[in-house]
Amino acid sequence: MELLERKKCLSELTDWLQRAIGGAGCIALLGAEAGIGKTALLQEFARTQVGARVLWGGCDALFAPRPLGPLYDIARQTQGELLAAIYSNANREVIFAAALNELERTQTLVVFEDMHWADEATLDLLKYLGRRFQRARAMLVVSYRDDEVGPRHPLRFVMGDLPRSTTRRMSLSPLSEAAVAQLARQAGQSSAGLYRITGGNPFFVTEALAAVADTVPVSVRDAVLARAMRLTPAARKIAELACIVPGKTESWLLQHTVPVDEAAIEGCMSVGMVRSDDGALAFRHELARRAFEDSLSQSQRQFLHVKVFAALAARPHIPAARLAHHAAGARNAAAVLQFTPLAAMQAASVGSHREAVSLYEVALLYAQEIPPDERARLYERLSYECYLTGQHERAIEARHAALEIWRASGARMREGDALQWLSRLSWFVGRRADANRFGAEAVARLESLPHSPELARAYSNRAQLDMESHELESGISWAQRSIALAEPCAEKEILCDALGTLGTIRLIAGDSSGWAELERALRIALDSDLQEQVASSYTDLSAMAVSCRQYDKASRWLSEGLAYCEKRDLEGLRRYMLAYRARKNFEQGDWPAASEDAEAVLRDPLCTPITRIPALRTLGHIRIRRGDPQGEAAWLAGDREGVLKAVGAAYALVCQRRDPRMKGELASWLWRVGALDGQPSEIADPYAQEISGDWRAAAFAWKNLGCPYEHACLLAWHGIETEQREALEILERLGAAPAALALRKRMRAEGVRAVPRGSRVSTRSNRLGLTRREAEILTLVSQGMRNSAIAKRLFVSTRTVDRHVSAILSKLGVQSRGEAVALASRGPGSPD
Repeated sequence: MELLERKKCLSELTDWLQRAIGGAGCIALLGAEAGIGKTALLQEFARTQVGARVLWGGCDALFAPRPLGPLYDIARQTQGELLAAIYSNANREVIFAAALNELERTQTLVVFEDMHWADEATLDLLKYLGRRFQRARAMLVVSYRDDEVGPRHPLRFVMGDLPRSTTRRMSLSPLSEAAVAQLARQAGQSSAGLYRITGGNPFFVTEALAAVADTVPVSVRDAVLARAMRLTPAARKIAELACIVPGKTESWLLQHTVPVDEAAIEGCMSVGMVRSDDGALAFRHELARRAFEDSLSQSQRQFLHVKVFAALAARPHIPAARLAHHAAGARNAAAVLQFTPLAAMQAASVGSHREAVSLYEVALLYAQEIPPDERARLYERLSYECYLTGQHERAIEARHAALEIWRASGARMREGDALQWLSRLSWFVGRRADANRFGAEAVARLESLPHSPELARAYSNRAQLDMESHELESGISWAQRSIALAEPCAEKEILCDALGTLGTIRLIAGDSSGWAELERALRIALDSDLQEQVASSYTDLSAMAVSCRQYDKASRWLSEGLAYCEKRDLEGLRRYMLAYRARKNFEQGDWPAASEDAEAVLRDPLCTPITRIPALRTLGHIRIRRGDPQGEAAWLAGDREGVLKAVGAAYALVCQRRDPRMKGELASWLWRVGALDGQPSEIADPYAQEISGDWRAAAFAWKNLGCPYEHACLLAWHGIETEQREALEILERLGAAPAALALRKRMRAEGVRAVPRGSRVSTRSNRLGLTRREAEILTLVSQGMRNSAIAKRLFVSTRTVDRHVSAILSKLGVQSRGEAVALASRGPGSPD
């Protein structure tokens, strides 16, 4: 079919590629509905490029996609280091680095096709390349079906996380009615009703025009099968075999499974199949392949899967995921049990944990006849992969199944370990009673056996449970027992976990010696390259630094930890640190940056409930302080009953635990409205200073800590007119509308004259839709300041400024800082 109405798209792609190979590498996102012509456009674009190497990889519609499927395709084209890294089963850090090295080697056009089917590892690869692609003389085109990529699809989140400065977007529209009519004329057919039925979708138009019937078929499936009626018996055998192979059917595979001759191949191509330069045969469109496959009976499909599996199994270097797919189609139980666990382990090793879950689920369908201990280990692996992907209920079910097998077989060590996992999983889903029960059972079972790493892990689990409920003395005891077992056995992962828990508990209790345990855990993890433990240690250090309001330390740990996680794509703990960076920014008065981080965490479809909690808490606090009238509003209004209702129950609970900071915060709210009986013990400064009567010392302490809202609140509540005016200025600058309004009312009630009215809505609202901080940064950009200089001026990190500048460019719909400045300078007014 002629490529109509795509000249502008080809021109834009060519321009992007020329800029990329000139040293400004970019990623182009090409989204459109199925059948719209994405592949045809990219093939034509690739054909017309001179001087740029073209690499092409695609994702397949297997029941569990091949891990790094596009990269395998590209590696076979490039050979060399990348292919060696993949076939050596190297870890994904090595594979990703080899991929980047290959793409940086020369001027290159890379295509990742059908990314709506991508596995987790391929999505992580896209994220990895996106953060580094600006230095490559290459353009990566990512095609996907936008009608299959909803707001919670993992690809949607990855695309949103790509750097705006190196990302381009393109969407293909259906053909116009005139173009459809032109295609009908070229085919010698009437166009009556054709546009209405096909909607201008090129694939639907092609299939409709190629159908043998005189009228347009009512469905694409009918059109595809109508074309298939033209096939000779020999050609039909080839098409039937190809339709059960997602992607391309290699020439050698055809020759090993069906009689092949050129006439039969030509017949297949005449009905819409395509042949690659290497002889591989494929359906032009996945919709056509699926329609053809659906037309086969179950027995026909099974017979063909048997033939394909036999041919693939006899050949080296066939991905286990591909073998597993055809083994399942052939209903070959032995082969399924051989290849699906292997494919699952390979998927997990490169971070494709969702695909690993699918593969283990298939294996378990065929596992009834294997030895019980092998079946139990399959359940354990499934449970772990479900845990990593946030499918906690299924993880619990699978771990229970393993537990029953271990109990029946008398494997007490495995039983104890399963109980420990059930305790941990129960805590993740909020079943604290179950978590405690399983945790206690695990310890009891394992203590009856010789000391083991499993027992050390069970002790560490008990310590974590006690830490979460602030049973600090008990938590310290369990953590020390875990360390005593893990350290002599060099169980460094368990040792790091237990040290992290011990240090965190001590810091919660106000014991500064906890920093030593946390820093020791980080050193051990770094020295031993324990990536999960390194990320956990950075998370513990940064979270506790924020909680202790040691913001300089927090900034350092967050910076190092986020960089570490980004380099290794450790997304789970990166998101948790991002939530605590949001908290830090919130407490320090940078509410736009805090909102940005919290919302980024909450947008992530893979974010776990445990990570969402701190992000939601921070976002809730910001919205309350900006005007959502909840518990804090009751305090601002002096509503004693409201404060008691909102805070009293929480305060009673925290008094049963040792947590000087939390206890002090709640106590201060109650004290300000006269709802506190006596001065509480064991509360942290500055709360203790305020409640003891030295509010000025408390206000000074808040100022030195860098907490402007708390500083302003004390000035407003206790101060005289001069201090109240200072508080009002701070609250206005923060955008704390309810607190500012309450202070104005109090000042007027106390007889203060000329109380500032505050900014009007029209003044606060920026004409370009920018936040206060974004407008401030745009003003500094217009003065020619670089991001690093702006960061120093505003006392924030350069990375924070980078994010704000990217947000400004996005909101204004421009590509450069100069364009943003020019746009801001036009029209009435300028950025606030």
